[in-house]
Amino acid sequence: MSGRPASANATQDGVVLLHGISRTARSFRKMQTALEDAGFAALNQDYASRRKALEALAEDIHPSIQRFADGIDGSVHFVCHSMGGLLARVYIGRHRPKRLGRVVMLGTPNSGSEIADRLKNFGAYRAFFGPAGQQLGTQRDDAINALLPPLDYPVGIVAGNRSIDPLAGSMLPKPHDGRVSVEKTMIDGMADHVVVDTAHPWLVRNSVAVAQTIAFLQDGTFVKP
Repeated sequence: MSGRPASANATQDGVVLLHGISRTARSFRKMQTALEDAGFAALNQDYASRRKALEALAEDIHPSIQRFADGIDGSVHFVCHSMGGLLARVYIGRHRPKRLGRVVMLGTPNSGSEIADRLKNFGAYRAFFGPAGQQLGTQRDDAINALLPPLDYPVGIVAGNRSIDPLAGSMLPKPHDGRVSVEKTMIDGMADHVVVDTAHPWLVRNSVAVAQTIAFLQDGTFVKP
């Protein structure tokens, strides 16, 4: 994977990385390094994914993203894992950067999660995944739909088709990544979609997924197998 040629006069693009629920910014370290090697500035943004609803999380991350956007001259892209993609949609709807670029979502349940449908009323699920976990189901009310406006920016979606969790996988239609079915990653208006041979947790550091992410940020399309 080769980086962009260095230039003292180049306008540098930036990438905001948003991890998934119950994960941290550490999960995106490999992706961050690859993006920086490719010539992007990167903000690997941590947030309290299990403590607040999506709309509150969007407000929490806004100050640091605003400072990051103000500090670069190029476009502001987003790369997101799982629920991080929904958070990006909420954030862009509320605080769209002036120079918004492209968005890559890895394993994001854009049409909701069947697992959340099955488990959202169980006390252990509610306690562990918190308010945002209640917003991940496939049945969305008007309030949640209002948080997720239709796409009017380029989005590329990377889905996985392997599972390391037989129990969770039994709740999902095939193909799936053990957390989200390939079908539920899709969304009207997406610019491109690709399936990678890996499971949900590893999408953030799978070499093919990383290379496809950079390809979409640079060219607006994935490399076709």
